Amino acid sequence: MRSLVVTVVIVAVVAGIHPAATAPTAASPNHSAAEPEIVELYPDPVAHDDRGEFVTLQFPAGTDPANYSLADDQAELSLPSERTRNATGTDRVTFSTHVNATRRLTNRTVVGIPDRLRLANSGERLRLRRQGTVVDTVQYGRTIEGELYDPGDEEWTPLAATDWSVVTAEGGSVEAFVLPDASDRVVEFLDASEERIYLAGYTLTSERVVDTLIDAAGRDVTVAVLVDGSPVGGMSDRMAAALDELARAGVDVRAFGGERARYRFHHAKYAVVDGRALVTTENWKPAGVGGRSSRGWGVITDQSPIVSALVATFRADTGWVDTVSWREYEPTVVEGDRDRATYPSAFAPASTVVEQTELLLAPDNAEGRILDVIDSADQSLEIEQVRIGDRSLPFLQAVIDAAERGVEVRILLGSEWYVKEGNRRLKRWLEEQAAADDLPLEVRLAEPDGAFGKIHAKGLIADDEQVFVGSLNWNNNSVRENREVGLLVESEASATYFREVFDADWKRDSGDELPLGIALACLFVAVLAVLGASRLEFE
Repeated sequence: MRSLVVTVVIVAVVAGIHPAATAPTAASPNHSAAEPEIVELYPDPVAHDDRGEFVTLQFPAGTDPANYSLADDQAELSLPSERTRNATGTDRVTFSTHVNATRRLTNRTVVGIPDRLRLANSGERLRLRRQGTVVDTVQYGRTIEGELYDPGDEEWTPLAATDWSVVTAEGGSVEAFVLPDASDRVVEFLDASEERIYLAGYTLTSERVVDTLIDAAGRDVTVAVLVDGSPVGGMSDRMAAALDELARAGVDVRAFGGERARYRFHHAKYAVVDGRALVTTENWKPAGVGGRSSRGWGVITDQSPIVSALVATFRADTGWVDTVSWREYEPTVVEGDRDRATYPSAFAPASTVVEQTELLLAPDNAEGRILDVIDSADQSLEIEQVRIGDRSLPFLQAVIDAAERGVEVRILLGSEWYVKEGNRRLKRWLEEQAAADDLPLEVRLAEPDGAFGKIHAKGLIADDEQVFVGSLNWNNNSVRENREVGLLVESEASATYFREVFDADWKRDSGDELPLGIALACLFVAVLAVLGASRLEFE
């Protein structure tokens, strides 16, 4: 048996702010509606010694918890009186004996109780009593590590998927940069480490990044890496070799995935170095951060709330059973390719003063906040994306609504062979909507023309005042299923910087439609390429 983490947490039902796992609404079979009930149990955390166990009770309005006690088969514990009424008129309180551990797991307000209550991983009966009379009982069987037990549904569900609110930092400055122009900036950022590097990504193949991480580890810098273990099409042999090299050098490398994965893909692209953080649209590969192909955007910040929140995100995402040490992981490996092209540096990095910066996470909070930005725009919107998932995407519908109220909209999409036909169809459809209703909305497919190899940025600029930079693609899977990370920067200087890059890319229009025969031939070649190259990367 292991000690139960018990903490008194009142979960405020506030729009957009929730615990990591919401309490079940179904009542226990033996429970009276006039009495409190046991609504959550977390008896088997992933942490050592099960630090972070907890039990959550729901109290009818006006009930004093001090009149009740919790008992297992070995001990009984009186409850403290502390509680706060939430918006529904009831109190939901989480009890834990390890306050800090539970706070790390749940993002709740936590109040501790003495460590006398224990829950067995092999199964247990927990009773809630009022002056010796049992008012609710929960019986559970063998636990599932890292999962929350719902007494109403009698089901186990993962606790560790975060459900965090937006973190905001006021004032200060950030450094804005774009790729492939600033091809050395990311390595320089990592190379400046003195204490720690937490690097999170989808893929990692850059030899320069690998060498920099190994050098840092050799200087006794704490280096930890988290990547997706099952990228679309399989992990490239170059990525597997890079992770092998890092692991041999003593770097803590972990791969995300498996049957119990909290997210469909770990698609975030960020790094924390000492007291600074870098968030980018690009993968850790030569084509991305190495400046060998992709048009990408990036931001570096030393704003403490943002850096601390990214550290917490990294620790949350590496701290559960769906992240496995690379030494124990068995990926599906496919042959990879290599990008060798070089491009001019038209845009140098720039330090820009900001009013505020917000950290947005998917699936936690990014969708709602980005919709807020689009809905509040009253002058202009610039969107640069590889592709847009479909016509019904909420972001796209919000953009059309913005155009209908007079907002000038420009959408720049990729023209790579694997997205070109879909983007052309979307372009035609949007142009039809714009023509029918006389909307100020334009769409182009970018023509790199030697400035870069392909569009990979996932950017949004609103009213020349706000800019979003991050890993979030405009499709529902990315927004609602993946782990994604981005920064929403409120800054005229930052918006101006990225607007200038957007304007330059906008002028490189891919031009008119190809004649039908040529288009069909290109499509035939593209289909053959897809069939023969399953390594096509998830953008």
